Amino acid sequence: QVQLVESGGGSVQAGGSLRLSCTFSDRRVCVAWFRQAPGKEREEVANIHTEGDSTYYADSVKGRFTISQDNAKNTVYLEMHSLKPEDTARYKCAAAPLSYGRNCPTMEWLYDSWGQGTQVTVSS
Repeated sequence: QVQLVESGGGSVQAGGSLRLSCTFSDRRVCVAWFRQAPGKEREEVANIHTEGDSTYYADSVKGRFTISQDNAKNTVYLEMHSLKPEDTARYKCAAAPLSYGRNCPTMEWLYDSWGQGTQVTVSS
């Protein structure tokens, strides 16, 4: 069972930037970032295939967020730029044991290991 720990959340003004980090105890083929705001469904914002570097982004963050990895550090990052108030949420990273070829799942039930999350608050 992989352990995941997120860091890097905080409060920022609209238009600002943050970088989230997810460090995991063991390598898994797929790592994703999810977010959930109060009263809203959890949303997968990005994922990365840790062996092939293929990535996925939700339309809501495409062009503003970048997911990347440092395999030597067992860490996946989420760089967030041009932040908007609607990006306010608790962000969690998750790991999945399998991929579809070079692609990773976009359905949360396929991820079986989750971090506790880190809060991101964007003020207008």
